[in-house]
Amino acid sequence: MTKIMIPAWIDGTLTPVEKLDVHLRGLRHKAVSVFVMAGDAMLIQRRALGKYHTPGLWANTCCTHPEWEEPGTICALRRLGEELGISDVQVAHRGQVEYRADVGGGLIEHELVEVFVVNASRALPLSPNPDEVMDTRWITLDDLRAELAQTPEIFTPWLRIYMEQHSALIFGSDA
Repeated sequence: MTKIMIPAWIDGTLTPVEKLDVHLRGLRHKAVSVFVMAGDAMLIQRRALGKYHTPGLWANTCCTHPEWEEPGTICALRRLGEELGISDVQVAHRGQVEYRADVGGGLIEHELVEVFVVNASRALPLSPNPDEVMDTRWITLDDLRAELAQTPEIFTPWLRIYMEQHSALIFGSDA
């Protein structure tokens, strides 16, 4: 199995580090999050059970780590295709956020995240990769907030953080 190297900071220097090692050590690292929107509804995904952390939990449309020296926009488009079979869309950069979260199993996500939004139709063709995604659904932001309040444990820590702390940046000031 090929080791995946992602950009992480060690002693203030951006360095390629093996992905699992980054999460075991809780190193601050680069990431990308994409939110596909159809009006006030977001496409969310349920992570495949084979994922090494947070399997079976609902997350935003897609998240990943850029490859070494890969621009965020290119990474976002690549990962939309790899995870969900989404192509021929345009991503809009919304800014950058940072968070640190325990994702279980002794793993920590400490991410500096470039956030992207795609405006699409609910009829957007999807072809989820079963190694990455076990389910998808559209949900309005209001319904998502209600579900997060009732059953937070079925959602990834980062989706909870995005919705609680970064909604205005991601979805606009009235979100």
